[in-house]
Amino acid sequence: MSDDLLFDDLSRKIESKVDSKLISKSHRGGLKDGFKKGKVINEVLDKPTVMTLYRMITDHVIAYVNGAISAGKESVVFWGVDENNMDVALKIYLISTSNFKKREPYILGDPRFSNVKKGTKNLVYLWAKKEFRNLTQCYDAGLPVPRPLYLVKNVLVLEFIGRNGVPCKSLLYSEVNKKDYVQAVSFIKDLYNKTKLVHGDFSEYNIFKTENGLVVFDLGSGVDLRHPNAKEFLKRDIYNITKFFNKRGVSVSDPDELFEEIIK
Repeated sequence: MSDDLLFDDLSRKIESKVDSKLISKSHRGGLKDGFKKGKVINEVLDKPTVMTLYRMITDHVIAYVNGAISAGKESVVFWGVDENNMDVALKIYLISTSNFKKREPYILGDPRFSNVKKGTKNLVYLWAKKEFRNLTQCYDAGLPVPRPLYLVKNVLVLEFIGRNGVPCKSLLYSEVNKKDYVQAVSFIKDLYNKTKLVHGDFSEYNIFKTENGLVVFDLGSGVDLRHPNAKEFLKRDIYNITKFFNKRGVSVSDPDELFEEIIK
């Protein structure tokens, strides 16, 4: 089979799965803020992205791609399976989106990424590289994050946090307690002290609650401590997670005192 035919076949299969996922979200009232089904399909299914997935299959990185498990303005996550029959998460960053322009403050000023090329595609590729690097730093330091497995352009392959294609629930949709709060705060502290990073978007939306404790994801916003806004991002992370647990009736520490404790 030629590359063009393989591309068309894979493209049709992925389009069908994205289409089904977005229709499901639409029925549940999950498509908001101008999140259009056709627009997302076109953004995910640009030819370079589908060819990247095809090359991952021919290079034996993954065996096949199942359905989409989450869809946002900047990325779509698919349930994939590798050649050892292990579930993996395929996070595909959307190329045709203007939202990444809003992410520039999390890149500009981070000394690890000083050479930023202009153009949306280059920014998306850099964002994917940044998340892969942040996850690698965290995983190597023993922090609870999905293990980063592979990165090609705008496709990031990660350890799947869940079972049988169903991801674990985030804190937003889970019962929470004091132990969860302590783990969340410990992650912020360890991230700052062990990896010299600040998450930058730490909230109940970006934390899985698993049988073995919390697992933090979506680290694309993470910045090096040398970033000029690192402390402001840290302060915001602390306030966001404090506000969430406080609303859920969990006793929390004073966020200002916690901030000072971390940076001292």
